Amino acid sequence: MLSTTKMKRSLPDAKLDAVFHALGDRTRRALLARLADGPAMVTELAEPFRMSLPAVSRHIRVLEKARLVARNVDGRVHRCSLRAEPLAGIQQWLNHYRHFWEGTLDSLVAYVEHSKHE
Repeated sequence: MLSTTKMKRSLPDAKLDAVFHALGDRTRRALLARLADGPAMVTELAEPFRMSLPAVSRHIRVLEKARLVARNVDGRVHRCSLRAEPLAGIQQWLNHYRHFWEGTLDSLVAYVEHSKHE
């Protein structure tokens, strides 16, 4: 189990906050899901949403701030790609609490198994 000190060294709180903030919006999660399939231009990313290009760009800037997206600009073409490294930090943070939900699931399984035999 990681100590709080080690977690802070591996992913400072400000970075963790930025990633959770970015993931806290369904549009940004959808953008990341699309980018998991490969890089895309901002106009391509905007197509499925009922919002303006500037609104989509604001979402992308939040993802960039969290370091979840890299944007390359070639003239007027903005191409974005997924940067999954910050997600590893989230997973590390979540693993610190894994024993809590696994213990709950183990208890549920034991209860269901016990109920079957009654």
